[in-house]
Amino acid sequence: MSTLALAAPVLGPATAVPFAAIAVAAAFLVDDGPLFELFARPGDRQDGRLNGLAGFGFAAAALALLLALPQAALPVDIFVAALLVLGFGNLGVEAVRSVRSNSFLAVAGFGAAAVPAAVAGQYFVAIVAGSTAMVDWSTVVLLAVVGTLIAALLRELLYERDDPLVVLSVGLVIWFVDALLGPVPTVELLAALVVTVGLGAISYGLGTADVSGMLTGVLLGVVTIVFGGFGWFAVLIAFFAIGGLASKFRYEAKLARGVAEDNDGARGTGNVLANAGVALLVVVALASTDWIDPAATVSLALPFAFAGSLATALGDTLSSEVGCLYDNPRLITTLERVDPGTDGAITWQGELAGFVGVGLIGGLSAVALPVGGAAVDGSLVVAGGIVAAGGVAGITTDSLLGATLEGDRLGNQWVNFLSTLTGGATSVALAVLL
Repeated sequence: MSTLALAAPVLGPATAVPFAAIAVAAAFLVDDGPLFELFARPGDRQDGRLNGLAGFGFAAAALALLLALPQAALPVDIFVAALLVLGFGNLGVEAVRSVRSNSFLAVAGFGAAAVPAAVAGQYFVAIVAGSTAMVDWSTVVLLAVVGTLIAALLRELLYERDDPLVVLSVGLVIWFVDALLGPVPTVELLAALVVTVGLGAISYGLGTADVSGMLTGVLLGVVTIVFGGFGWFAVLIAFFAIGGLASKFRYEAKLARGVAEDNDGARGTGNVLANAGVALLVVVALASTDWIDPAATVSLALPFAFAGSLATALGDTLSSEVGCLYDNPRLITTLERVDPGTDGAITWQGELAGFVGVGLIGGLSAVALPVGGAAVDGSLVVAGGIVAAGGVAGITTDSLLGATLEGDRLGNQWVNFLSTLTGGATSVALAVLL
């Protein structure tokens, strides 16, 4: 069904017609027989309707209609890639499942089938258009990889019946990425893929991330390298690596005290985005600076916002993971003694670990990111200090929110996001002032 997208270079927006016809037939006409059994999922058999196929058809038709937009229409190659990613990715998953039931291998099967299919689909569009000589292979591969990571992540988080949402999400996201992309050096892209996928597999193998967390981290890493560079990625991976190992530090002791993280300390998508979501937004803004404001203020603010948010994230992680191992914590707002693991509780050992974390990110950022130089009187020490100060403000905010709002009003992930936002904003404010 997904290969019907290859008609788009010829049919254009009219490609929506066959997909809509399939959706209508699946929803209202085919309710038994061999064709029904071929496409039916367990829930479809209960309902007597091919809901999965109908949803896929309607989603594909909706995406095809975007090909007809009068201005800035959806590119045909993006449409084709989005459908082939899901169709062939699902095929790869089923091929793996027929041999072995393993979530990591299933994701690997999804990627192994989806990326080549999306690359081939984009090249097919170029062949039909007679523009093969103008194909930018780095962009083609990057869009295929990003689309595959988005699809695999959503399939991990959602149900199989939500494939229509996956199709639409992949199409819209890679369309957005394509609009932001400038020239992508081939060597840099290959290095980004090797490094991020390799580190993602290691994080899963060490148990510091589950499958969804691994996919989110790989996606964030690829985007950071392509839009920011390896210096930005070095700061990001420092947070992931040190923070992940900290969650495993004396895990059995934390478990015995009842303060251990769930999922054996492995980070999931929610945890990754709560801590690195601000950094991701900054990287996207970095790619959008030609649209927003190329002024010096923006070029100064973005790296400090990125570094300050990650300094907060690492400082808070180390403070929590180390501090919960010690007795007699005190609530930050009243200094009264509370039980270990209480939201908003601090220990001097945890605070010290947090300061070490923000200092590490501050020092690394001063060297790896464009935060030093003339913007801060040429002083790397001042630049690192600004980042660290933002981190301290962020982890303090995290503790204050934990003591006052976390629980009934705010979940832990929102507290983490708001504290990293505070850390990034504080670093930017100090950088502008200094």
